[in-house]
Amino acid sequence: QVQLVESGGGLVQAGGSVRLSCSASGIFFSMSRMGWYRQAPGKVRELVAVITGGGSTTYADSVKGRFTISRDNAKKAVYLQMNSLKPEDTAVYYCNAWMATNDYWGQGTQVTVSS
Repeated sequence: QVQLVESGGGLVQAGGSVRLSCSASGIFFSMSRMGWYRQAPGKVRELVAVITGGGSTTYADSVKGRFTISRDNAKKAVYLQMNSLKPEDTAVYYCNAWMATNDYWGQGTQVTVSS
């Protein structure tokens, strides 16, 4: 059974930092592309950052230079370090695992940035 469990969300002031973590089980983690997506109220879910098994990364333009995605294959964990947070970063952040045709999601963690 695949499980992705996010942690680390919360309330932070604009300009602050938050680190999200996602622990995975039940998947071939080192071969999976891992990612973070977010969904703000009334908006569609959007990609924030992804990282391949080999460590290649892709970021949404809106977070480049502020967010960093990383992974620890030994711990089966993926992280999102978010710096210089803005109110528009407020959303539910979801961990995603993708390999071949299989796509898995965590339950999400709320990040709220106050101005």
